Amino acid sequence: MASIVRSWKPRPSYSSGPEPSEAPVRTVCPDRSPAPDSPHLWRRPFVSKHVVTLLPGDGIGPEVVAVTVRAIDALDVDITWEEGLIGESAMPVHGTTLPPEVLDSIRRNGCALKGPTTTPVGGGHVSVNVGLRRALSLFANFRPIRNIPGVDARYENVDLFVVRENTEGLYRGIEHVIVPGVVESLKVITAEASTRISRFAFEFARNRQRRKVTAVHKANIMKLSDGLFLDCSRAIAKEYPEIEYEELIVDNMCMQLVMDPTRFDVLLSENLYGDILSDLCAGLVGGLGFAPGANHGEKVGLYEPVHGSAPDIAGKNLANPIASVLSGVMMLRHLKEHDAADRLKEAVFRHLAKAQVRTRDMGGTATTTDVGDSIVREIESAPVGT
Repeated sequence: MASIVRSWKPRPSYSSGPEPSEAPVRTVCPDRSPAPDSPHLWRRPFVSKHVVTLLPGDGIGPEVVAVTVRAIDALDVDITWEEGLIGESAMPVHGTTLPPEVLDSIRRNGCALKGPTTTPVGGGHVSVNVGLRRALSLFANFRPIRNIPGVDARYENVDLFVVRENTEGLYRGIEHVIVPGVVESLKVITAEASTRISRFAFEFARNRQRRKVTAVHKANIMKLSDGLFLDCSRAIAKEYPEIEYEELIVDNMCMQLVMDPTRFDVLLSENLYGDILSDLCAGLVGGLGFAPGANHGEKVGLYEPVHGSAPDIAGKNLANPIASVLSGVMMLRHLKEHDAADRLKEAVFRHLAKAQVRTRDMGGTATTTDVGDSIVREIESAPVGT
């Protein structure tokens, strides 16, 4: 059996109880053992109903993920967390930002909870998120955009989903220098991927009883690539006559969202547009601190907050963990733990509605730990089934 190289634990600035060198994430079972044949992963030595790969990530990732794990553990869901390092935190230990053993763990478990990772701007290593999506064929990124009780927002009654193709487009990262001073980036759009994400969006709309799918594009300029995307979405739309289908150019889409976001239901887009639109939509309902997200493939679901790693406040116990906790709600639904998901969501809503424990981005002075404590209190004080 491989030796434990390192086990993940909360940062010293926000941990409570035992000293950081001994503090477990899940206090009911502090002992850890290496996962089979892997020096990069750590699994608690007992068999559970669910095994979930836990990836704390970089920056504020370990802090917000710690709150999420603590809240889920308070629900008494039968989960074993199989923990691994990714991102910049993995580089000095494993020499890579995405160890192969981590990918094997996600494939084996079929589910992962992830914190944000740092991606260098203008150079450095390839985005860990892009690497995960390619390696695991996480073709669908979807993000719920809803008003949350207790969170100030510019709009009311917003309730939409952004469904984004996750594996191609400009985010394939195919770039090269033609001559000094001239760089070429290739946008790859395929009928296979466009059809797959279109079907995902329409199935999602049907299963959620959504009335409309809006395909977002720039086919007036990129006539072949975005034109192919639209051809595929139109073909799939014909299979779902009960769902209204419309198309909007992406710049018009941005304007329409800030004028009246309530007219939209499910937004379907290729990779780049979906990335931009999902952040814009998060701003409609309070910001990235409240925006959960999911990445799905045929056999894998990966759940993470939409926000970045915020290295400027990392380790300072200042981060808002709500987006991460709400990503945990989405993960629980993926695991068919619907009662636990409802309990966690309602605990978050009760915490926010009381407006007593708020992080700085909400105008308060509470710490990350304070928010976690408040959510756990709400879970423990509510009768099961409420």
